[in-house]
Amino acid sequence: MVVNSVHWFRKGLRLHDNPSLQEALNGADTVCCVYILDPWFAGSANVGVNRWRFLLESLEDLNNSLRKLNSRLFVVRGQPTDVLPRLFKEWNVTRLTFEYDPEPYGKERDGAIIKVAHEMGVETIVRNLHTLYNLDRIIEMNNNSAPLTFKRFQTIVNRLDLPRRPLPTVTPQQMERCKTLIAKDHDQHYSVPSLEELGFKTEGLPPAVWRGGESEALERLNKHLDRKAWVANFEHPRGVCSLFASPAGLSPFLRFGCLSCRVFYYNLRELYMKVKVNNTRGPPLSLFGQLLWREFFYTAATINPNFDRMEGNPICVQIPWDQNPEALAKWAEGRTGFPWIDAIMTQLRQEGWIHHLARHAVACFLTRGDLWISWESGMKVFEELLLDADWSVNAGSWMWLSCSAFFQQFFHCYCPVGFGRRTDPSGDYIRHYIPILKDYPNRYIYEPWNAPLSVQKAAHCVVGVDYPKPMINHAEASRLNIERMKQVYQQLSHYRGLSESPLRHSPCLHGYLTIIHFCLINRKCNANSFLHAATLLRQRPAHWSQTPPEHACPLLPQASTSLQHILPPHPHGSRQAWALQHPLRPTPPPLRTPPHSPSCPPRRPSPSYP
Repeated sequence: MVVNSVHWFRKGLRLHDNPSLQEALNGADTVCCVYILDPWFAGSANVGVNRWRFLLESLEDLNNSLRKLNSRLFVVRGQPTDVLPRLFKEWNVTRLTFEYDPEPYGKERDGAIIKVAHEMGVETIVRNLHTLYNLDRIIEMNNNSAPLTFKRFQTIVNRLDLPRRPLPTVTPQQMERCKTLIAKDHDQHYSVPSLEELGFKTEGLPPAVWRGGESEALERLNKHLDRKAWVANFEHPRGVCSLFASPAGLSPFLRFGCLSCRVFYYNLRELYMKVKVNNTRGPPLSLFGQLLWREFFYTAATINPNFDRMEGNPICVQIPWDQNPEALAKWAEGRTGFPWIDAIMTQLRQEGWIHHLARHAVACFLTRGDLWISWESGMKVFEELLLDADWSVNAGSWMWLSCSAFFQQFFHCYCPVGFGRRTDPSGDYIRHYIPILKDYPNRYIYEPWNAPLSVQKAAHCVVGVDYPKPMINHAEASRLNIERMKQVYQQLSHYRGLSESPLRHSPCLHGYLTIIHFCLINRKCNANSFLHAATLLRQRPAHWSQTPPEHACPLLPQASTSLQHILPPHPHGSRQAWALQHPLRPTPPPLRTPPHSPSCPPRRPSPSYP
């Protein structure tokens, strides 16, 4: 039987460690490698020019590598459900291979493709190559739910076998056994498009700081592994140099699949074993922190289609964020009046990457630190601008940093002056990205509004004229926002079990139901605490009318039904019926607009994330 294979490239834009591509080549007579410019990505206004450029460079590099093997990459535009059936007919396809996509949108799309392929008699082979572990297995080992703490996730991973070893790169000998039929008009119909063809204006576009492609990824991996001192001691390099893009940085290449996560994992592991020659237990999990955080967020997202939003997301605290488009625009465009924040957002817009500490700073500033704007808005800006932003990690990181999920130490807040000054005391990072401030002395580079007018004039930059005044008083705003978060968490006190104090002072029924709801979904509360919350609920009927009728929690009916099993009926009627009419949402104190005197006492920064 003749086997005509099509391999569908998506997130695995490489020839090394590509098990689904190897399946396409196995016993095939012909093979065609396809990339589909899906309108879900290609037509999105939320994809910036730097991300597009990185993708097109990656496709061009992949095409060049395939041409060296007497093959090529066929780039097709359209919906996969439209494109692939057409190609099945035109090319007499009998086998389709692609990598497993763990994200909910990808699983739905792939299910539709597999169904169409089956109806047309095309065999489909799907292999995992974008994650180290089988995410379904992790969920199964956690009682069929995603682990919601990194510690729990690590415990499960410790019980798993090591990840599958990476496969070798496709060889010319493999490609000789199966041919790619190339016609003269293929360049016209299937070539990699340019930025101009996609509607971008490239005049004045600065050169790319990050060049996409597998070839670049493997070169960077070698540079990364040369840092043997870091590998041996598990220390991240500190100092201003780390704020700039590193020639050994890898995160965008992992996101687009130009670099295999398994190749990265085993190279780190083997190098560690060489450096630590007397170690017999193998490297600790901390060595693979970047990769494991990625796996953690993928696992949390794979069974949660609402992972990227607050509404309908069972793991996300329902926080009543403000709607402030003007403030959001100032933050996104680097016009906040805080040089540290503005420099970070300028680097992000220009280069498509910022250091993880910089991500902490701007995310905290937008959400719980200063502006009290939803993490969903910040996530969308990162989705547009950040090269390594993917659906799971981007959403998970924003929930983490806004204390909406995974992390609850809301009293640790990043100061937009003090944190920057500790990270880069000289202010060279600010001078690079905000050149209007380059002549300011170190003393005032992080807070130019405090410089005497004579100093401002000598630096040729007067605050309020040449550079904006601070848009908010950080000290006052952060204090008010901490109080807001405190009130929210008094009503959602669940991660460390239930204490009597927040229960006794919770103002209304929805606070108790919220607590019980989180006990149910997180399994963090014993039966006595659960009964205690329910009993207090019964004892405070006078406060039921205070519940604001806003965003409903999707598991509220489950919490209400559970209450019916442990409490006798209330004389005024069904608790479940009442609860369904009075959904959950904490009510924060109003945020006053503070005067512009943004003094900034030092604060302890929150723990870092990848």
